[in-house]
Amino acid sequence: MGRRRVVIAAVAAVVLVLVGTAAWANQQQLRHVNLGDSYSSGAGIQPVAAGTAPACSQSQLNWAHDLADDRGTRLTDVSCSGAQTRHVRTSQGAGVAPQLDAVQPDTQLVTLTIGGNDNDVFVTAFGQCSQLGLQSQGRGNPGEQRFGSRFVDQVEGSTYPNVVQALRDVRAKAPEARVAISGYLQILSPQGCFPVMPIAAGDVPYLNDLQATLNDAVRRAAAETGAIYLDVTPLSTGHDACQLPGTRWVEPLVPVNAAPVHPNAIGERKMAENAIAVLGL
Repeated sequence: MGRRRVVIAAVAAVVLVLVGTAAWANQQQLRHVNLGDSYSSGAGIQPVAAGTAPACSQSQLNWAHDLADDRGTRLTDVSCSGAQTRHVRTSQGAGVAPQLDAVQPDTQLVTLTIGGNDNDVFVTAFGQCSQLGLQSQGRGNPGEQRFGSRFVDQVEGSTYPNVVQALRDVRAKAPEARVAISGYLQILSPQGCFPVMPIAAGDVPYLNDLQATLNDAVRRAAAETGAIYLDVTPLSTGHDACQLPGTRWVEPLVPVNAAPVHPNAIGERKMAENAIAVLGL
């Protein structure tokens, strides 16, 4: 009988969790705040969200707006291109308040991407490796030879704890909110595509490993802080910047409708769909 009571109690606990999740998902007008960097803001995608700071390059078609349009959340979007984890707590510049100011105790959902701009890791890695790739005409691994483990070391030693702190700051401000942080869409195919993406052949695995390290740091930070990690690597594989328009979710260095090496409108839509599925919305 004792064992039976334990089983019944466990089943009841599971049912309560499922009912609670369904109740949360079915609430109308969830109070939803979107934070984060250019992958959150939809940098370069037209049209620009009305009333936003021009420097933030916030699109009306970013993944938080797509989610809000589809599921009727009451969205406050303070994502901003170029944001680092410190800008969750501090101003990014004139007219751009600390992003945490938008989060309130009654906020129910917080979405974001953050981390790629810390220490200028991604812009330096892809920018410098592109220049070196052009100089080597796509041969060898000049970026890896120059920078070695520098970028991975920065992600592990600095970005990871910074993302943990940012998520803890959000949790402290809105302890009852569900916090969902997305990884970054796949940028390069395994084979590369010089000169569309002017990365030397040997630097393609080098940069793909860097991106995998960043996404894993975000995943681990989410696990440590009780946030939900939105894994976009499997679904974005085969939709990288090397693919043709309509197939790619990330634009190459010469973009069509997005910032270079950033998600296009399709990519943002796919990030929204992934969030809706994972969050049970």
